[in-house]
Amino acid sequence: MRFSFLKKRLFAPLYASFAILVLLLLAQEGLSLAVGVFKQRSVDSVTQIFKIKRESERLMKAALEEKVALRGYLIDPSQSLVAQYRDGEENFTNTFIELSALLKDDPSQQVNLTEITDFHRQWESEFAEPILNNSFDIELMEQVSSLDPLREVITAILTYERGLLSEQNQRLKQLDRLNQASLVLSCISIGVIIVGSGFNLILLRRRVVMPIQKLIKTSEEWKVGQLDSNIDHFSADEMGRLSQTLNGMARGIQSRQGQIQQRNQQLGDLISTLSHDLRTPLLANRSTLDAIAGGAFGDVSGELREVIDDYREANHDLINLVETLLDVNRYEAKGSQILTREPLDWQKICRRVSKWTQNSTQEKCQLQIGIEPDLPPASGDSLEIQRVLQNLVDNAVRLSPAGRQVTIDVSPYRGELYPDRCIQVAVRDQGPGLPAQESKNIFYRFAQGTGRQGRAGLGLYLCRQIIEAHGGTIWVKSILGQGATFKFVIPLAEA
Repeated sequence: MRFSFLKKRLFAPLYASFAILVLLLLAQEGLSLAVGVFKQRSVDSVTQIFKIKRESERLMKAALEEKVALRGYLIDPSQSLVAQYRDGEENFTNTFIELSALLKDDPSQQVNLTEITDFHRQWESEFAEPILNNSFDIELMEQVSSLDPLREVITAILTYERGLLSEQNQRLKQLDRLNQASLVLSCISIGVIIVGSGFNLILLRRRVVMPIQKLIKTSEEWKVGQLDSNIDHFSADEMGRLSQTLNGMARGIQSRQGQIQQRNQQLGDLISTLSHDLRTPLLANRSTLDAIAGGAFGDVSGELREVIDDYREANHDLINLVETLLDVNRYEAKGSQILTREPLDWQKICRRVSKWTQNSTQEKCQLQIGIEPDLPPASGDSLEIQRVLQNLVDNAVRLSPAGRQVTIDVSPYRGELYPDRCIQVAVRDQGPGLPAQESKNIFYRFAQGTGRQGRAGLGLYLCRQIIEAHGGTIWVKSILGQGATFKFVIPLAEA
């Protein structure tokens, strides 16, 4: 329970490893810095001890130089010996100053320095000055010329400093052991880095890479509609919560899709039922109106004929709408199962479309047909393909200005969009064109493009259903103000 946060946070182990590594590095650097500082202090102390020893020996040497010069002066009083004495005295003074500066921070040595000063002053007054003044008593030579007291004081100083030197040597040994401990800590840090890196790589693979791979795999399944697939990853961290959230979203989408499909099925059943129920009375109305217009119930006056013709046209539009609804419902329910496949004769299909166009539009536009020779064979339902072409040509003629040209081109597909071999059919008009957003949505149910107001918006949707039932695709390319080109492809017949 104490370390449960490591399971609830995706990168918590990585952060913990990084924190441990930082602490180890800080400890190592701190220990190395402390060892370096203490070692430098010890080296400086040892250096000072050796300087004290050197100055002490020089002090004793200067005193001996003074004594030797004075004893020689007693035997042979010459100025060169006096000069030698003065040099020794100057050296003694300078050396004593250096020694005092070295021992100024050591209170225990101040007494020895005072004794050296007192002894040297007394020695000069009792030995040096009488010799230089020629008033020295030879009998007092051994008593007043001895430097043993000075030697004892200097020995005491050196003895004390040797003790300090021994202590510093012990400290240096301890520092060496600390330095070895720092080296061991460095090795431990390197080992922790190596082990921690391997551990974190394994952990990242288990906690991040593998869940992401599972997420990608499940997302690919969701992409093709398999929403019942779940991300098989369970953990208490952020990745586990993300997996649970995505699984919940997929279940919600699947549930809503099921409801939408159910409502669509109910709507389709309702449309199919209503279409069947409406078709019979509409056909009966058409027969009755045709009989009235033909004079079966007596002569029809001019005004009454116009009214009857209007009713006949409205009834004809309703029958076409009902027939389209029934066809849409059939294609949505059965798809390619309702097709009657046979080799497609494009000359025959285009000829029928041309004849139908001339009869229905009173030659409002010029229809130009271009069919490449030696087309590879394609199979499909000729009547349904003709129906698609009639719908596309009807829209093109209706939207193009009077007298303009509408073109039908049939050729092998040469683009890169569909790698399989196909036959491409293109219907090109000179109408107002379509905005980009309408070009994307115009093949959906009840979509109405520019100039299609007043219609149900099912014609192009039915064309899409027919072409997709044949295994093909339909699309439109248009520039606003420069017309539109509707294209569809039909796969070639299988060998």
